[in-house]
Amino acid sequence: MSRARHDPRPRPSTQVPPAGEGTTHFGFREVAEAEKAPLVRGVFGSVANNYDLMNDLMSGGIHRLWKAAMIDWLAPRPGLKLLDVAGGTGDIAFRVLERRADAAEVTVLDLTPKMLAVGRDRAIDRGLLAGLSWVCGDAERLPLADRSVEAYTIAFGLRNVTHIERALAEARRVLKPGGRFLCLEFSQVVLPLVDRLYDLYSFRVLPALGAAVARDRESYQYLVESIRRFPAQEDLAARIAAAGLEQVRYRNLSGGIAALHSAWRI
Repeated sequence: MSRARHDPRPRPSTQVPPAGEGTTHFGFREVAEAEKAPLVRGVFGSVANNYDLMNDLMSGGIHRLWKAAMIDWLAPRPGLKLLDVAGGTGDIAFRVLERRADAAEVTVLDLTPKMLAVGRDRAIDRGLLAGLSWVCGDAERLPLADRSVEAYTIAFGLRNVTHIERALAEARRVLKPGGRFLCLEFSQVVLPLVDRLYDLYSFRVLPALGAAVARDRESYQYLVESIRRFPAQEDLAARIAAAGLEQVRYRNLSGGIAALHSAWRI
C-alpha cells in the first residue's frame, strides 16, 4: 500500500482580487497584476542589507560558482556595453568589471532603490567607479533606447517580474543585432531523490534561516515559493524563442537547482 507524500508547501491563498483586474502569482498567492511590482519591491527592500549574506547561507556559497559560470559563458570582451537587470547589489556587474577591467560600460538596473543603494556602497568600497551606472527601473519597461546594448544579463530576477514575456521582449528590443542574452535562474531539479530533499530544505530550512538571520521569514517564504512557480527549463527556452531571440540553449547547474539560458538577437 503506497503512502501519500507529504507536500511541505503552503496552500495558495483563496483571496480573489477585485473583478475586472488581471491576476498573477506572488509566490503561492494570487494578486492583482498591479500589486505585484510593489510587493516585490517591498520584499527586496526588506532583505537588501542581508541579501548577499543570505545568498551565501542559503546556497552554501554555491551561488558564487553559478555566477562565475554565467560570466564564463558571457566571455566579456573589451568595450562591452552590458545591461544587468535586477542586479541591484552589483554582484554580476562587479564580476564582469573584475574579469574584464576594460569593459567600457555596465548599467545596473533594479526595481528596488534599497538594493541599488547597497550596490553603490559596495562599488565604492571596491573602488569600482568608472564605467558603472545605476538605474532604478522595471524590466518590463526598460528606460533604454532600442538596440543600445551588446549584452543583457539577469540573475535570479526574471521570476519576480509580473509578465515574463514582456521582460523578454524588452530584452530583445534593447539588444543590438548580434547581442547576447543570458539568464541565470533557479529551475527544476532533474536528479532523482534530490528534488525531494531540495523541497524539504527549501520549505523548512530557508524560511527559518530568513527568520533567524534577516528577521524576515515572510520574505524568504516568498522567495522559495517564487522559485516553484517559475517555468521549467524547456518552458523558459520556448518563451525566450517566442520573444524573438534565437539560438536558445540552456545548461543545468547543480542538477537543475539553477539553470543558465543563453540566446542571441540576430
